[in-house]
Amino acid sequence: MNLSKDQLLAMYRQMWTIRHFEDEMAAAYMEGKTPAFDIGSGPVPGEMHLAAGQEPVAVGTCMHLRKEDTVVGTHRPHHFAIAKGIELNKLAAEIFGKVTGLGKGKGGHMHLFDVEHKFSCSGIVGASFPPACGAALAAKKMGKDWVAVAFAGEGAANQGAFHEALNLAALWKLPVLFIIEDNSWAISVAKHQSTAIPDNSQRAAGYGIPGVRVDENDVLAVYEVVGEAVQRARRGEGPSLIEVKTDRLYGHFQGDPEVYRPKDEVAKLKANDPILRFGNQLLEQGMATQQELDAARDAAKADVDAAFAYARQSPYPAPESALEDVFV
Repeated sequence: MNLSKDQLLAMYRQMWTIRHFEDEMAAAYMEGKTPAFDIGSGPVPGEMHLAAGQEPVAVGTCMHLRKEDTVVGTHRPHHFAIAKGIELNKLAAEIFGKVTGLGKGKGGHMHLFDVEHKFSCSGIVGASFPPACGAALAAKKMGKDWVAVAFAGEGAANQGAFHEALNLAALWKLPVLFIIEDNSWAISVAKHQSTAIPDNSQRAAGYGIPGVRVDENDVLAVYEVVGEAVQRARRGEGPSLIEVKTDRLYGHFQGDPEVYRPKDEVAKLKANDPILRFGNQLLEQGMATQQELDAARDAAKADVDAAFAYARQSPYPAPESALEDVFV
């Protein structure tokens, strides 16, 4: 795959940045919400959906992307945002509802938006597909070789917008990638109970476009498959559909009792942690030393700690600004 040692270590560090961010957010979110869970209390009120365990999808994809490329995420968006290069300070501050955040603290964790890095997300299931097609159409009309990426969970592949977007993208040969994160659970519903086929990438055949399934939650496997799709899109050859089997270490949302999961499922997933596996692979292949891996992980944690400190110390928006930056 022609990845240099520096690139591999950058991927490893970025995966740890995402993991530390999500773990730190899990702790911060629960502040003030116990012993009786109160969704409106604490420094981070509202719902919270974390992506720990799903780092390979975001990092393996975004390593191929340029600043000009567009990423549209989901209600579980932090890993995509971090992998696309959004400033950690602004990301954390937005989630804490602070004026120094991406949207001046008014969007929150499910409505992150960064014009500079061409990133957005939405709390609506399946809402990533049409906007990504729009960005891809704009790039094509302007004669640019930019690509757009729409991420979604496997449950979103049953939405009408998914099929409408695939049809349009195939018809117009848009430079867009549809990437499905199959973490086995659409909220609390198992994939086999909601989806007629076990592999959503097979649905690509109905639209005459390539469809590929990545069966391992492995950053290098994702990188390889996505790389081919990105090159194809940049050449003007149209869209691709990719499904990646990944793992959600936390519940659908923080506070989720997870009674639908087998009792030993999370423990088994953690025993197959994709970041630890990647680190061991780098060691075994002589691509990194333990000291280099430790340094990358420590640097990631320092970055996250600094971002959370920045968010906590930042001011809230002034009450009189409530009607600013809104559509009327």
